[in-house]
Formats: sequence, C-alpha cells, structure tokens
Amino acid sequence: MRKSKTLLLLLSVLMASCGHAETPPSPEAIKKLIEPRLGNNVKVDSITATPYSGLYEVRIGGDILYTDKTATYLINGHIFNLSTGTDLTRERMDEVNKIKFSDLPLDKAIKTVKGDGSRVIAVFEDPNCGYCKRLRQTTLKQTNNITIYTFMYNILADDSFVKSKNIWCSPDPSKAWDDWMVNGKAAPAAPASCATPNDDVLALGHKLAIAGTPAIFFADGSRIPGAIDAKALEEKLAKVKQ
Repeated sequence: MRKSKTLLLLLSVLMASCGHAETPPSPEAIKKLIEPRLGNNVKVDSITATPYSGLYEVRIGGDILYTDKTATYLINGHIFNLSTGTDLTRERMDEVNKIKFSDLPLDKAIKTVKGDGSRVIAVFEDPNCGYCKRLRQTTLKQTNNITIYTFMYNILADDSFVKSKNIWCSPDPSKAWDDWMVNGKAAPAAPASCATPNDDVLALGHKLAIAGTPAIFFADGSRIPGAIDAKALEEKLAKVKQ
C-alpha cells in the first residue's frame, strides 16, 4: 500500500510538471551562453525575446541576428511577415540605428542650402567614394528645397584626409566639394596651419557604426546606408517630420 501511495505521488508530480510551460531563459542567460561562442572580439549589445517561434534577437552594433533559447544556433537573415510583406528585421534595424539628429555636430559639416532649404539631411561621404559622387551628380543635383550637411568621412584611402582638408580650408567649402564630387575639379592645397574636423568626424562615424559611404541621415533620426535615386529620396523626405 505504501509503495502504491508513493507511485501515485510521483505520478501526480509528473502530471503537474507537464501541465506547466517550461520557464524560458532570461536574455542575460542567453547572452552569457552566446557571446563566448561568437569569438573573442565580439560584443553582444543586447538579447531580446521576439514573438517569432521562440527566437531571440541578438544585436551586435547595428546588426540584428537571431538565436534559439539554448544559443546553439545562429540565424543571419531577415524575417518577413508574409501577410503584410513587411520586413520585420529591417524595421527593427531602423529602430535601433536611429540617432538624435540634433546631437550631430553640424559645425563640423559642410552646409549646402538649395531652394528654401526646408528639408534637412546629413550625409557622410568620402571624397574617393564613387557611389557618393554618383549621389551628388544625380540624386542631390535633382533635389531642391533641401539643406545638406556633408560630413567628410575619410575611410577609403589615406589621401581622403588630404582632399577633405583642401576642401574644408577653401574659401567656399560647399562649392569646392561639389566641384570635386561632380566635376572632378580638385581644391587647391590647404595651408599646413589650417585645422579641420577630420579626426572628429572619423570618430563620430565609428560611434554611429557607419561602415560605408554614403550614409544618409534624416531629421527623424532614421538612416539609409548607400546611395538612392531622386524618387526614393523624395518619398523618404515626404514621410519625415521636419
């Protein structure tokens, strides 16, 4: 009889445990598991539970990856809502990569005003960047009523710093920048004593996790990495509160 009671008690405990969902691991626990598995120099900024079949978001800088609750698998790709066609990963990346536009040190940028200048963007460009030149020669040339703050972000070559200094130190930096980017006309050599914000802009770009040029920032803090055409820029500006 005693054995039967013991078996019944064990059975009741098992049934009770089966009736309760397993407690999911905390984001902190998953971070401790996955970070060392990604390599010595990889820092995970955050782990967040998602509503997508038990997946967890792994944020590393401006990148979004996914893992399971045991941190055994790593998924590198975008998740889409097939009902709406929405790229959920892109939406999340846009959210985490937003900045406060008013925090940008605009005094370290070249200011160009076209038309009434009512729309505002900031663009990080390298003077040796072909895509940046194409952006200037087409999209920005075709766009009116806009104020453009250009941060010369020298990441492609050593002489990018030289070209940026020559442009910054010229009598009209905005004109000198367009002369170079649009017409291929180099600015005269700058005096050695002329100070530039080159190093500060480079540090700013690293802080904002800008990996390539051009990178366009809008008044609402959102960004677009890479060049876009005039139609896409107008559509984006129309959605942004200035």
